[in-house]
Amino acid sequence: MKTAFGWDLALPIITAPMFIVSGRDLVLEAVNAGFVGTFPALNLRTTDEFRCRLEEIGQALGDRPPERRVFGVNLVAHHSNPRLAADLEAVVAAKVPLVITSLGAVSEIARAVQGYGGIILHDVINRRHAEKAAEAGVDGLVLVAAGAGGHAGLLNPFAFIAEVRQFFRGAIALAGALSTGADVAAALAAGADFAYMGTRFIATAEANAKAGYREMLARSGTDDVVYTAAVSGVAGNFLAPSLRAHGIDPAALTATNKQAIKLDLDPNTRKWVDLWAAGQGVSAIADAPPMAELAQRLQDEFEAARRRIASL
Repeated sequence: MKTAFGWDLALPIITAPMFIVSGRDLVLEAVNAGFVGTFPALNLRTTDEFRCRLEEIGQALGDRPPERRVFGVNLVAHHSNPRLAADLEAVVAAKVPLVITSLGAVSEIARAVQGYGGIILHDVINRRHAEKAAEAGVDGLVLVAAGAGGHAGLLNPFAFIAEVRQFFRGAIALAGALSTGADVAAALAAGADFAYMGTRFIATAEANAKAGYREMLARSGTDDVVYTAAVSGVAGNFLAPSLRAHGIDPAALTATNKQAIKLDLDPNTRKWVDLWAAGQGVSAIADAPPMAELAQRLQDEFEAARRRIASL
């Protein structure tokens, strides 16, 4: 189907750029399935490695029409990211179709991406962030609503879309507990242009995730998702069983209090890597199929949802 920006997708799904999980295979299989595949630049240890990854993906996608070879990268646009300038230079040189920025909407980045014909989206969790991103000139917003995996907001998705649409006419991607094709249909019905899905794609064969992570997703429900700022200093959703496995009591973690406990995680042990993020959409996950199989399932669910609505 034709989507915003003229992209030709099987479904209007953007796979979220996930820490460690979003490797080359997941990105390529997402694009092959007719979705938008993305990954964080910081998943690669250096800008040189990042540049090589961009070349690998570009070569693997070959000479497909531009509207069918859409992939993207996430750039952390915060001043604490020492690689931002170099990574942006690599993005511009490779003419990456989609750039998703987070932790700061920067007009200079928007202009650099748009200068070669790229699209830029920005992550937001509230109206103030959305207004700043709109002022920075981004092409679209990722509304990270309640229930999203990793760093997430607290707003109801319907309320969030309605509020942002009062002042923003660009594209909207909705994030937050989307796991099925029916969820994609609901996001579009509510006014979004894209469904932004992460947790569902962790539970795929191509994801760069440990087997235990996938298995925990399949066993977990909404009660197993803990919203806390203790892991990284920014509030987000994590799997309670992964916290308990490292001797952390989820009940002791304050979700939104700025004075919340900060876990003393030794960076030398990489213990924090196994504190696994997940959204409330885990309740709809029961397996970890190959991307191609999951893509067909999502399309079937989407069409079934459209038929249900049409029958009304």
